[in-house]
Amino acid sequence: MNEHMIHCELDPLLAALSYVVSVLGSFTALQLAIAIPAAPTGSARNKAVLAAGAAMGGGAIWAMHFIAMLACKMPMAVSYDVGLTALSAVIAIGSCMAGLAIVGNGVFTSLKLVGGGLLMGVGVAGMHYTGMAAMQMPATIHYDMNIVAISVGIAVIASIAALWLAFKMRGTLPMLASALIMGVAVSGMHYTGMEAAQIQHDGSQVLATGIEGGDFGLAIFLIVALLLGVVLMITLKRQQQRAQIEI
Repeated sequence: MNEHMIHCELDPLLAALSYVVSVLGSFTALQLAIAIPAAPTGSARNKAVLAAGAAMGGGAIWAMHFIAMLACKMPMAVSYDVGLTALSAVIAIGSCMAGLAIVGNGVFTSLKLVGGGLLMGVGVAGMHYTGMAAMQMPATIHYDMNIVAISVGIAVIASIAALWLAFKMRGTLPMLASALIMGVAVSGMHYTGMEAAQIQHDGSQVLATGIEGGDFGLAIFLIVALLLGVVLMITLKRQQQRAQIEI
């Protein structure tokens, strides 16, 4: 069986870009999350949760995952089912929004933090393995369930940390340091999940009808980084304006 096992070789550029986009997404989400407890109404809070959840789930987590998946080079053609790939993005964004909504509703408590982090962490793990299921290739995937459990644990711990940082961390430098750490945590969950996968060539013929290619990974990075950069600049500008009004 081992003769047919397939191992992944990482494209160093895409692997590095996946970390960069995770840090940028984390930093943007932390900036956006400031507005959640400060929101004067439920409607304003929902908009803040939507924005921060999209940045965290879509940028820091899903984009990192998908670019890192495309960074995995194997000696066979691999593409990704569009529907399942889109579903993985929805799971990531939805779970982050849910976690932020739970922790940001009313008074911050440890119980809310753990509950929101657990929900968000399970969602992040679900995003990863849904993304793995999207792989179209002449091979089958078997999982080491012990490593899968570790990856879920990392996802939950990282999610609890992310939510704590979102509501407790203030200041540009502390947030930047937190984003750098979050990038490591998100990447750690991804690569632990990849380590759990045992990919075995089965000799079948698979018609590649989905997303493929390292160039697409670069395109995803550029698009997501541009969107996050624009959102971040607008958010920082609004924060400056509010600070001047208060002064």
